Amino acid sequence: MRNLILVGPMGAGKSTIGRLLAKELRLPFKDSDKEIELRTGANIPWIFDKEGEPGFRDREQAMIAELCDCDGVVLATGGGAVMREANRRALRAGGRVVYLHASVEQQVGRTARDRNRPLLRTADPAKTLRDLLELRDPLYREIADLVVETDERPPRMVVLDILERLQQLPPR
Repeated sequence: MRNLILVGPMGAGKSTIGRLLAKELRLPFKDSDKEIELRTGANIPWIFDKEGEPGFRDREQAMIAELCDCDGVVLATGGGAVMREANRRALRAGGRVVYLHASVEQQVGRTARDRNRPLLRTADPAKTLRDLLELRDPLYREIADLVVETDERPPRMVVLDILERLQQLPPR
């Protein structure tokens, strides 16, 4: 396996599950948003404020291309990474893609206190999450080798499920 790449909406558990998978597989863990913050010295909300979403997405696209070119990492992507065709191509080519699916209710519960999510700075975050999921779900599914439900499941159980199901996939 080249890389293991996690996609899905905000609050699906990509970072938490990614860290556990990396530990289990003895691979480095990378989070594309955290890598952008490390490189720029600025947090994601600041980048959104100063450069707008298009500026952030340009940075994200460059980071996704770089990280997908690695060999042997577990990568957690930002929820919107799938919006650009170039990112979807890079993610598919970069390794096995696992879509961590979470209901809007679960996402709301997991993101409610997180101030580091610029797209949720709205009067109705649940509506925003619903709209984003409706738009992005087909794109996550388009590139996914596996779709894994994370609702009401402890991260460790999700990790075991992913590892078991990865072994059943045919080589590509």
